[in-house]
Amino acid sequence: MKKLIETLKNIWSIEELRKRILFTILLIAIYRVGCGITLPGINPQMLALDNNNGGLLGLFNMFAGGAFSKASIFALGVMPYISASIFMQLAGIVIPQFAKMQREESGRKKMNQYTRYLTVLVTAFQASAYVAYLRTQTAQAIVPEFGTFLFWLSTVVVLTAGTLFVMWMGEKITDKGIGNGVSLIIMVGILARFPESVLQEFAARNVGGGGGLLIFLIEIAIFIAVIVGLILLTQGTRKIPLNYARRIIGNNAAKEVGGARDFIPLKVNSSGVMPIIFAQAILFIPATLVGFSQNETAQGFVRAMSDPQSLWYNITYAVLVIAFTYFYTALIFNPTEMADNLKRNNSFIPGVKPGEPTADYIATIMDRITLPGALFLAVAGILPGIAGLFGVTSGFASFFGGTSMLIGVGVILDTLQQIESHLLMRQYDGLMKTGRIMGRQGAGAAV
Repeated sequence: MKKLIETLKNIWSIEELRKRILFTILLIAIYRVGCGITLPGINPQMLALDNNNGGLLGLFNMFAGGAFSKASIFALGVMPYISASIFMQLAGIVIPQFAKMQREESGRKKMNQYTRYLTVLVTAFQASAYVAYLRTQTAQAIVPEFGTFLFWLSTVVVLTAGTLFVMWMGEKITDKGIGNGVSLIIMVGILARFPESVLQEFAARNVGGGGGLLIFLIEIAIFIAVIVGLILLTQGTRKIPLNYARRIIGNNAAKEVGGARDFIPLKVNSSGVMPIIFAQAILFIPATLVGFSQNETAQGFVRAMSDPQSLWYNITYAVLVIAFTYFYTALIFNPTEMADNLKRNNSFIPGVKPGEPTADYIATIMDRITLPGALFLAVAGILPGIAGLFGVTSGFASFFGGTSMLIGVGVILDTLQQIESHLLMRQYDGLMKTGRIMGRQGAGAAV
């Protein structure tokens, strides 16, 4: 406790870090207040949207911090921005012109500007779909004085402005705050549901006695163990030894430089949470399409693919997560480019020739460590469904792994790493005695 209090004092004594933390808290508070402001033309007293704990709408509601089910001005959250960012990221891999732009500072600024323009288009499309959803679900909540066109126009404009404002706050948190702003906003929205979920689970276990409190404590212990496992999955790395070639500089007073040893940290889970998001999206598509059919067999398929506790759902989900882990890792990880960079920096892996042999060696190591990472990620993805089988309430079960906790753990580690870097820069002790905190690296960190 003494060490913790001393660390907090050190954090508060650094003026720049203190300002960054207060600035981040201010913008997050503004975001949470905005999540409670209802759209113009909606009567909040008659609003009866489902919380959407499952399905594609449930995923939207989770990323929006519950604003989706409240018909808030921030109902779409940063999902359009994330969709646009993923599209531009994939375009940078597939399209050579975009790939060239990503390697230059001016090109990256242009790519960011293109991402913002694309965000406006995606938001306008999703806002129109949200208007149709509101009319089918809670038509009685729409104020009659608002005509059809006026309600559509005002909702699209407000939702687009709300998403752009949230995107702006995320960028400001990244520049003047602490941590990745967009990820931090998503994490705060996800964790906002956590206290209520814990209270619901506690109330459910306390009904009628019968050792309910003991079961609740066991669930908390398992929950903590899951968090520890996710931290290990997020921070797990395979270190490849690296040497730097020796060079002689000067003629008369020759000086030998280089020869230092280092390592390349390859992350066990370099794809982050993206495989789970892709797998969930793929599972929603057939269920949505078959939902229009009246065939009993098709309806049974829909029920199986929509139930997180069903066997076929979890098997399909796990297979998709493993497949997308390999797919996304192959997209964001380029061993040939890494080998070229090592060669340009006069560094080499001991016992491996520079160039193509180095690229093959790195690719082989990456393939080997991706398999256990994919398996652990698949287990983390199906843990909420397994928790539901043991009677855990749906709200609390969603925190037993899955998208919620993977994002939460990753963003918290990133934030702690930012704080620790400020402490170490000013020669204070870090947050841990046993070593540095390692945040996420790679393209999947932002989501």
